[in-house]
Amino acid sequence: MTSPSTARRNQLVLVAGQLLSGVGVASGISVGGILAAQLAGTTAASGFVQTASTLGAGLVAVPLANLAVRAGRRWALSTGLALGAVGAALVLLAAGLGQFWLMAAGMLFFGAASASGLQARYAAVDGAPPEKAGRAMAIVIWATTVGSVAGPNLSEPGRLLGIRLGVVPLSGPFLFSLVAFVTAALVIATFFLGTPHPAEAHSGSRPAPQPGDAAPPDDAGHPAAAVVVRPPRGSTPRRHGAWAALRLASRNPRALSALAAVTGGHMIMVGVMVMTPVAMDAHGHSLEIIGIVISVHILGMYAASPVFGWLVDRVGAGRVVGLGCGIFLAAIGLGAAVSDSSDPVFMSVALATLGLGWSACLIGGSSLLTQSVPEDIRVPLQGANDMMMNFGAAGMAAVAGPVLAGGGFLWVNLVALAVLVPMVVLGLRARGTAPEATPVDMVAAD
Repeated sequence: MTSPSTARRNQLVLVAGQLLSGVGVASGISVGGILAAQLAGTTAASGFVQTASTLGAGLVAVPLANLAVRAGRRWALSTGLALGAVGAALVLLAAGLGQFWLMAAGMLFFGAASASGLQARYAAVDGAPPEKAGRAMAIVIWATTVGSVAGPNLSEPGRLLGIRLGVVPLSGPFLFSLVAFVTAALVIATFFLGTPHPAEAHSGSRPAPQPGDAAPPDDAGHPAAAVVVRPPRGSTPRRHGAWAALRLASRNPRALSALAAVTGGHMIMVGVMVMTPVAMDAHGHSLEIIGIVISVHILGMYAASPVFGWLVDRVGAGRVVGLGCGIFLAAIGLGAAVSDSSDPVFMSVALATLGLGWSACLIGGSSLLTQSVPEDIRVPLQGANDMMMNFGAAGMAAVAGPVLAGGGFLWVNLVALAVLVPMVVLGLRARGTAPEATPVDMVAAD
């Protein structure tokens, strides 16, 4: 079992890694769409680069989860960050050569850093007591706040650095991304000690939770320990792949609701957020103003995460997901209302609300997913969910560019509303379901 001192050290290392990776991701994303539009000569291309980034995150999500099973979270997280650094370097090369498609390829690798940052939330939970799992996850997500808020505000310094170095000005922020990703990878690889894989809990390295152990409450306020099911004594837990884990989870309404909350919430956030700089640029706003708006959005994404983590531990993950859906509805309404003017103040309010909805659905949905399935499919299912959320967001970003070009920011928000509807339906369907994991005999029979 992970000692308290090791758990504290790991959490500090994860916090440091998230601070750095947050700077790297936000520095590049804040100008990536505009740089892509310049290289390709069309506004519609701005969404394609974000598509490449989220697609890259989806492509590596399952391999990183498999690597976490085989070699531990340390190597999975540092590998994702190292791949992100490769992507930042390719974007710099693409800008110098004026090649849009090379930039898109670089953004595929760039997305691996985002995948690593997302999987860090599960690494934080691995060694945490069940009754504090929501807060442990939220603290690591919150740690991204400083770096992510600072990142967009490096747009103008990055542009000036690009001019000074004689490169394409808007590629300058990707220099910050490159340095941040390399440093974060080194921090994780050097200092993170790791925790036992959940499947090893039954072999003596860590005691397996029993039904009735203390755990976060379910949506009705009852302990959710029933979600942890112990295999028969003397048995060796099977390791399942991502597709097998998804197949098993599909039989569980609570797990389906969790998958929809994380995937749909990320799709909504990415689709609206990535088009905001492009829409504001078309209205003549400066990079400084755009950077401030994106910073406010990222502040909404991460700053309130400890509150949502505390709510998960107190009132249940499903209720936090429901709260997130309500916040998303408000954000979509605000975004639709401000679409014609692109006023920076009202856009900041809409984007901050959008970030809050994403935070609630990510923390609530991720916690609900962890609570709703047995341990032997938990890590591959986590990787599969990250794959789904990034593939979904990639598709959303691909659609958002042409939608913005053809119908404006109003229609970008209407597309987001269409994604929210099935999230709400699946959440309502899961409310009356008992908080039980997929039965062990079902897993064994698969």
